[in-house]
Amino acid sequence: MELFEVYQTKIGDGDRTIESCLQGFADHGGGTPLPPAPRGSKRPRNAPAFDARTQLHRLTGVDLTRLDGIDAHSALKVVSEIGLDMSRWPTEKQVASWLSVSPGNKISGGKVLSSRSRRSANRVAAVLRVAAHALHHSRSALGAFYRRMRARLGAPKAITATAHKRACLIYNMLKHGTEYVDQGQHYYEQRYQQRALSNLSRRAHELGYNLVKDAAPGPLPA
Repeated sequence: MELFEVYQTKIGDGDRTIESCLQGFADHGGGTPLPPAPRGSKRPRNAPAFDARTQLHRLTGVDLTRLDGIDAHSALKVVSEIGLDMSRWPTEKQVASWLSVSPGNKISGGKVLSSRSRRSANRVAAVLRVAAHALHHSRSALGAFYRRMRARLGAPKAITATAHKRACLIYNMLKHGTEYVDQGQHYYEQRYQQRALSNLSRRAHELGYNLVKDAAPGPLPA
């Protein structure tokens, strides 16, 4: 018990040090109040002893916890690893590649030998993959994206694809100071259907056909 209390004291000292460091950065929140935490969000057991969400909002000017699956503790890990200066990566694809959440391009003689993502010990990549895995039952747009990728590619590749998408969202939020607004699963499904119909219409037109919507579709032929 005495050793446990010593550990708790040291953890508290570390949390106070982190909070002090965060308070030393410039305020980019613009004085805007932080909106309430998402409904149903729970405080992790290993979360810092201070209000990390408020400190991160003041530091970055955006609320990274709006991304489904990212809590204040995860957002703190992301910011501590990649920083606030997004000019080091000209595009979102480059930051995703740096985090090793992009497909590989092992090519020899013009032939793609492997597109497997590189292995990495990057803490942000680990956070994004864990957050992606937690979206299996989410009703958000990211949850719908993960389930569709999982149905097409399998769980490992779906986790990487969702981690890649989330890395791009975080990059744009920090670079442009824009908040993420979740449109929900229904919005994502509608957008996917529109893209599928557009691709089918373009392909049919290339083959000399026109798509006609059936007003009363019957049963599929045997």
